[in-house]
Amino acid sequence: MRYLSAALRTFFPSPGVVGAPVCKYHPTCSEYSALAYGEFGLIRGTAKTVWRLLRSNPWSRGGVDYPGSLRA
Repeated sequence: MRYLSAALRTFFPSPGVVGAPVCKYHPTCSEYSALAYGEFGLIRGTAKTVWRLLRSNPWSRGGVDYPGSLRA
């Protein structure tokens, strides 16, 4: 998982202006995805990631959002 993540960051650097927030949610969508895959595995992790990406739009309120039992 670490090697895949490093390879993706190499080819697809973080978008946005330096210093400007990119994601409304905490953790960011990519961090959320890594947490979801680690906690739920491939199938449920993918489903949770897709659902999170669908919620990440200009009309959402954003905020703190952790997958599953990681809620604080």
